[in-house]
Amino acid sequence: MQDLVVDPGAHNRAAWDKYVQEGNEWSRPVSAEDVERARMGDWSIVLIGREPVDRSWLPTDLTGKDVLCLASGGGQQGPILAAAGARVTVFDNSPRQLGQDQMVAARDGLELRTVLGDMRDLSALGDAAFDVVFHPVSNLFVPDLAPVWRECFRVLRPGGTLLVGFLNPDVYLFDHEALDERGELVVVHKLPYSDVTQYSAEERATKFGADAPLEYSHTLTDQIGGQLAAGFVLTGFAEAPDQSNASAQYMSNYFATLAVKPG
Repeated sequence: MQDLVVDPGAHNRAAWDKYVQEGNEWSRPVSAEDVERARMGDWSIVLIGREPVDRSWLPTDLTGKDVLCLASGGGQQGPILAAAGARVTVFDNSPRQLGQDQMVAARDGLELRTVLGDMRDLSALGDAAFDVVFHPVSNLFVPDLAPVWRECFRVLRPGGTLLVGFLNPDVYLFDHEALDERGELVVVHKLPYSDVTQYSAEERATKFGADAPLEYSHTLTDQIGGQLAAGFVLTGFAEAPDQSNASAQYMSNYFATLAVKPG
C-alpha cells in the first residue's frame, strides 16, 4: 500500500503553505491588540486543544529568555512570547507559516527570528542555545520522533524545559468519514497508523484531498519514552478534549508533557 516515493517533509511543506492561503485556524496571526496586551503582561498561548497552557510550565519572567517555538509557525505563539519579553526563534517547515510570524513582527515592532526546516533536523541551531522549547501539536506530521527529541535535548541548556503537545494515538483507530460525517466511532485502523501505509495516493486524495498533510500516529512509547530516552526528565502532564471531534465525549484527544534537561 505504501507509495514508491513519498517525502513527508516536502509534501507537508506544500500542504501547510496551502493551509495558510486558505486561512486555516492554526495559520491565523494574533491581533495587534493581543500583542499589546502581552507587552503589558496579559498573555496566553495554546499548547493543546484551545485552552491556554498552564503558565507555571513557563518561566515566571520571560524577559531575556531564549525560546524556540518548534514547528510552531502561523503568527500565534511566537509573537506573543516575543511581546512578553522572550528572545524568540520560530522554526517551521512551511515558508508561509513563517511568513505569518514575520508579518506580525513587522506590524508590531517585535524582534523575532524565523528559521525554515524540518523539526527532525535542527542543525541550523546551536548547542545549548535555548532556555525553552515550545512544541505544540505538530509531530503527527513526521514519521519518526527520535530525531526530534535528540535535537530538542541538544539545543536546550541544562535546566531548560521542553513543552510538547501531541495527539492521543487512539484518535487514529477510527474511520475518518464515519467520525466526521456521522459522529460514529468505527474502529478500522491498527496502531501505529500512517496515511502513507494505510492508503494509496489515490485513496488519500479521495478521502482527505490530494493536498492534505500526511499524518502519522505515534505510540506513547515513542512520545513519552522517546523523551526519556533522549535524556529528559518528565515533570508535568496534561490532557484536553477537542470539542470539534466526535470522540471528545469519550476521551481526551490531546496530551501534553513538560520535561526538563537535567543540569
